[in-house]
Amino acid sequence: MPLDTAYGTLETVPEGGRLTFVRDLKHPREKVWQAITDPQELAVWFPSTIDGDRVAGAPLKFVFPFPDAPVMEGTMRVCDPPSVMELEWGFDVLRITLDEIEGGTRLTLVDTFADYDKAARDGAGWHACLDRMLFQLNGDAWPYDDDGRWREVTSWYVENFPAEATTAPIPDFHPAANA
Repeated sequence: MPLDTAYGTLETVPEGGRLTFVRDLKHPREKVWQAITDPQELAVWFPSTIDGDRVAGAPLKFVFPFPDAPVMEGTMRVCDPPSVMELEWGFDVLRITLDEIEGGTRLTLVDTFADYDKAARDGAGWHACLDRMLFQLNGDAWPYDDDGRWREVTSWYVENFPAEATTAPIPDFHPAANA
């Protein structure tokens, strides 16, 4: 199965930066909604758990699958099944919108963040996560090791984003920081 070549876009906003990804998926909106809200399905592609109720205002905890990784906290801002989920993910605000289109669903993931220097690193991360979600939705085996796709697309983000958006280091707790 081919990987998605739809790279994310970056814009400067008053909060810092905003990454936007748009993916047209050949799956019904309800199936994609399940992939973004069901804990077992989310564990396949999202970088952490999302522990907490799927209702607006609910407190959330995010646990990463790495030793010594900090537990992040946040809040569910919007949860409107099966079309919108918006949450505070640490200091970022993530918004995932699902729109019905002919033959499937348009997924739009928007990550708004203060630390502009991490845009390329996180852009590559979300790109890889969304690719992995597509493989999951299609029932295909993921052909990479844990951070292989991220490493593969990082160079595009570093080459195509402004220099000041490419300087954030990989977090110390992440295995790729020691590779």
